Amino acid sequence: MKITLKDGSVKEYSEAKSIIDIAKDISEGLARVACAGEINGELVDLRTEIEGDCELNIITATDPKALYVIRHTASHVLAEAVKRLFPNAKVTIGPAIDDGFYYDFDSEPFSREDLDKIEAEMKKIIKEGHEITRFTLPRAEAIQYMEEKGEPFKVELIQDLPEDAEISFYDQGGFVDLCAGPHLMNTKGVKAFKLTSSSMAYWRGDSNKARLQRIYGTAYNKKEELAAHLERMEDAKRRDHNRLGREMELFTTVDVIGQGLPLFTPKGTKMIMKLQRWIEDLEDNEWGYMRTRTPLMAKSDLYKISGHWDHYKEGMFVFGDEEKDKEVYALRPMTCPFQYYVYKNTQKSYRDLPCRYSETSTLFRNEDSGEMHGLTRVRQFTITEGHLIVRPDQMVEEFKGCLALAKYCLETLGVNGDVTYHLSKWDPENKEKYIGEPEVWNETEQHIRDILTALDIPFVEDVGEAAFYGPKVDINAKNVYGKEDTMITVQWDALLAEQFDMYYIDQNGDKVRPYIIHRTSMGCYERTLAWLIEKYAGKFPTWMCAEQVRVLPISDKYEAYAQEVCKALKKSGVDATVDSRSEKIGFKIREARLDKLPYMLVVGQQEEADHTVSVRSRFAGDEGVKSLDNFIAEITEEIRNKTIREEMPSEEK
Repeated sequence: MKITLKDGSVKEYSEAKSIIDIAKDISEGLARVACAGEINGELVDLRTEIEGDCELNIITATDPKALYVIRHTASHVLAEAVKRLFPNAKVTIGPAIDDGFYYDFDSEPFSREDLDKIEAEMKKIIKEGHEITRFTLPRAEAIQYMEEKGEPFKVELIQDLPEDAEISFYDQGGFVDLCAGPHLMNTKGVKAFKLTSSSMAYWRGDSNKARLQRIYGTAYNKKEELAAHLERMEDAKRRDHNRLGREMELFTTVDVIGQGLPLFTPKGTKMIMKLQRWIEDLEDNEWGYMRTRTPLMAKSDLYKISGHWDHYKEGMFVFGDEEKDKEVYALRPMTCPFQYYVYKNTQKSYRDLPCRYSETSTLFRNEDSGEMHGLTRVRQFTITEGHLIVRPDQMVEEFKGCLALAKYCLETLGVNGDVTYHLSKWDPENKEKYIGEPEVWNETEQHIRDILTALDIPFVEDVGEAAFYGPKVDINAKNVYGKEDTMITVQWDALLAEQFDMYYIDQNGDKVRPYIIHRTSMGCYERTLAWLIEKYAGKFPTWMCAEQVRVLPISDKYEAYAQEVCKALKKSGVDATVDSRSEKIGFKIREARLDKLPYMLVVGQQEEADHTVSVRSRFAGDEGVKSLDNFIAEITEEIRNKTIREEMPSEEK
């Protein structure tokens, strides 16, 4: 057989050989650093026997793909350590994930002290240097084997496998776990790891099944790489909007009000108001949108016409029982069917199109309780929602315009470089989830593909992520922990106009079905605010800040002048306050810095006499003395232009 290696060279063997033996044949040094193999692009165990011609890539510890194998092995070391320290714990699953690994146990909750003990036991197991071996059993024997070990979750996993499945196990010095692999050859290969946290999880992600305890960890090839990762995680914790937003008193949640229903404080509300006023003025005055105002709920009849009742009812808050009540209502999860009736209110001709409607819409979605998180996943949220009713010949240019508006909003917020574009397509294997014929789906998806290509926008394609009525472009961003959320959506809809009997009169006097674009310009205000908190670590651009300037009188004698300065700032549209507390000026400056304010204006005898202010900022530290008029001119221009000034390093301030 011929084995083609990554460098193009070919090794020939007359009999089957394992990957580790091939690595040894190439060089002992390669074998020592090998972690796994890749056969025709598939990641496999070093123990894998090769019996025919193939392309082989031997994965070494420096290859990013090796991290998966290292972390998978670390998860098994974790499981063994838990079983040693907590013999009554039952093991379930323990995969490698993007930034580490986890293992779920049927056990009492683990404290931080428990994690430290488990970590120490893991180090002991690694030092023992157990060889990791693989063996297989027939399904019936595998079930019996795990029943004898008293591991019911493993038994259930095996029972779900086909009768003829090869059931593989890995043994590391006596600890045996059900697993498909791949794994390292020896526990000593786990050189740098850390257990990071523990939390509750459900067996197989089902809230009706057993509550489990999940331990998270991460592992790297080198201690330096692990240290860098842990530093990134510490920075993520500092930036986490769920923590920082509460510390900054932007929002809070209350148990008696409910999960996913945040309360915005005056500061947080002011920030959202600034964003909302900007978007509404931008859409109405520069992009030709007409604003609507529609109800927060509707009868089920509306959602049955749109298809949401059949395709989305489980995600809606429904009032009433269809079998008992004459009318059943539901809070709206979207605005589109409401705006269709605004369109239908008067007959439209081809000259009236495109018809661009926009609304600051409060929506409601019955998210699962386990999905709730801060402001990124909530049950009530407000969105910059719009629908464009267009002629088919206008569709491509209007779709491009929606993408251009989204890009402009991202650039203004300073986050354009932090997003990825996705073409979300239907899943032809699950046609029951969608309306419309395959030809329509294929055609509209190709239109979007062509648009993104023409605009030179890199994108990936996601099967099964389309709305039930059409494909879309999802603009996604990651939070500080690497989880991806959709921030902005632009959807192509060639189907719902038919269901709502929407039409326009063309130049021949005939009724013609329009196309519809569903879009957001900035997305959901709650999720966007969470994103901005994490992006800027609470140090927002001046134009977004709820408090843009704080005036600091040196003593009570200069409070009157401080109030005069504050009044002038407010008159010019600047959000300003006065710190009139009887505290030393150094204390007031430190407080203002902790509050992450853009500007502090220190005023005393000389400033009052000269009608000036002593300016300190996050951006340049001490900016010196300026006339009040000059400072107002500078800050109002910064706010008007939505300038994002570069932050000065904290050690230089």
